[in-house]
Amino acid sequence: MNQLYLSLLLLCSASFLTAQAQTPQLHLGSEHQLQSTILDESRTYWVNLPASYHEEEASYQRYPVLIVLDGHAHFKSITGMVNYMSTGYNGNRKIPEMIVVGIQNVNRRRDFTPDKIITRRANDSGGGEKFLAFLEGELLPQLDKDFRTSSYKMLFGHSLGGLLAVHTYMKEKTLFNSFLAIDPSFGTWDTPTMDNKLDAISDQPFDRFIYLATANWGKRNLRNRDRHIRFYEAMNSRCTGEFPAKQEYFENENHGSVPVIAFHNGISSIFEGYGISYRDINNKNQLIDHFEAISKRLSYRFTPPEPLVNRVGYKLLRSKNEDDQQKALDFFLLNTINYPNSSNAFDSVGEAYESLHDSENALKNYKKSLALNPNNQHAEKKIESLTKTK
Repeated sequence: MNQLYLSLLLLCSASFLTAQAQTPQLHLGSEHQLQSTILDESRTYWVNLPASYHEEEASYQRYPVLIVLDGHAHFKSITGMVNYMSTGYNGNRKIPEMIVVGIQNVNRRRDFTPDKIITRRANDSGGGEKFLAFLEGELLPQLDKDFRTSSYKMLFGHSLGGLLAVHTYMKEKTLFNSFLAIDPSFGTWDTPTMDNKLDAISDQPFDRFIYLATANWGKRNLRNRDRHIRFYEAMNSRCTGEFPAKQEYFENENHGSVPVIAFHNGISSIFEGYGISYRDINNKNQLIDHFEAISKRLSYRFTPPEPLVNRVGYKLLRSKNEDDQQKALDFFLLNTINYPNSSNAFDSVGEAYESLHDSENALKNYKKSLALNPNNQHAEKKIESLTKTK
C-alpha cells in the first residue's frame, strides 16, 4: 500500500511540474551583469524596455533612462507605474516611454554615502563618489551601447539612495538630468555640513529638476524633515529664476510606505504638461509652444509625442472641411520634422495629401514611408492605386 501511495504521489508531482512548465510565464524585464573595473566587483541590474521598443514602426525611437537605486525593492512597482503612465492605456500618457534600470545592491551603506561617517567602530561608508563613477563611467555607457537610449537620464533614490541622489544633483557635473530623492536620509548633514555643501555649489544644478519627498515619521525624525525643508529653501533662494523643483510632504505616509506614491507624484512633476489631451490642442503653434515650455523647464528638448500629434491630425482629417484637412496636414508634417525616420509619419502625410486631392505629393510621401518600412502594406497598396490612376 505504501509503495502504491508513493508511486501515485510521484506521478501527481510529475504531472504538476509538467503543467507548470507548460504554463506561459510573465516576465518583467531582463537581468544583466557588468564587471566593474571601478568597483572591482560584478554588478547585477534589471532592465525593463518600453512597450513600443520592439515594434517595427518604433525602431527609430530612442528612450530616456531611469536609474532606480535599491532595485530589489523598487524595480517592480516603478516599472509597473512607468508602463501604465507612458503607454496610453485609457488615454493615460502622462510621461514619455522610458527604459527602467534597477540596480541590485552589494553594499548600500558603502555605495550610497557620499561622505565618510565617523562611528566608534570602523565602517566602510563614504563610497558614494566611487559608486557614481561606476554609474556614469561604466553602467550608463553600457546601456547606451546595448539599448536605444537618449541622453536624458533620471536618478531615483530612497533613504540613503535619496541622499546620493541629492548629492549627485548638487554636483557641478553629472550625466543625470533629473532626480527623485524620496525621503533622503540627511542624518549626517548637520547645519555646518549642509552650509559647506550649499556654499560650494555652482549654478549647474539649476539646469536640472529635483523632486524631494518627505515622509511623516512622527517625533522620531523631525530633524530629518527640517533638514529637507532647509535644503529646499536654501536652493530656492539661490536660484535666480524659477526653481525647477518640487518638495512634497506626505502626512499619511511613513519612511517605508512613501516610495510608491512619491514616485508617481515625482515623475508626474518632472513631466508636468507632457500628458496634454488632444482635445485641448487648438492649433499647431499652441502645441509647439507647450512643449517648448516643458523643454525649457527641463533644459532638454522634448518634442510633441508622435501619437499625440497623429491623434490631433486624424481628428481634423475626418472633417469634411477643407480648412481642417489642411490643418491636419500641418500637424502630420510636424511629425516628419520631429521624427524624420518614422514610416508612420510620412504615411499619414500621404493620407492628408490624398484627402486634399494632391496625388503627386501623396504618392511622394507614401514612397518615403515605404522606403523607411518596406513592410508597410498600407503605403504599398496606396502607391499601387495612385500609380494606376496617374
